[in-house]
Amino acid sequence: MEVIFLLIGISLLLAVTFLFLFFRANKSGQFDDDYTPSVRILFESQPKKSIKDQPKKSKSHE
Repeated sequence: MEVIFLLIGISLLLAVTFLFLFFRANKSGQFDDDYTPSVRILFESQPKKSIKDQPKKSKSHE
């Protein structure tokens, strides 16, 4: 029976710790931008060059 009181105390301490960390992260602005991460996968990090963008090679007729 004493073990259950110990486990309840530890779980309450753990819950309060996580709640404190959540409020601290929320206050620091960790969760402000909720739109960009959801659309980041849709954009390429570096645009690929198309055939039109490549310089044309000139043929010399010598």
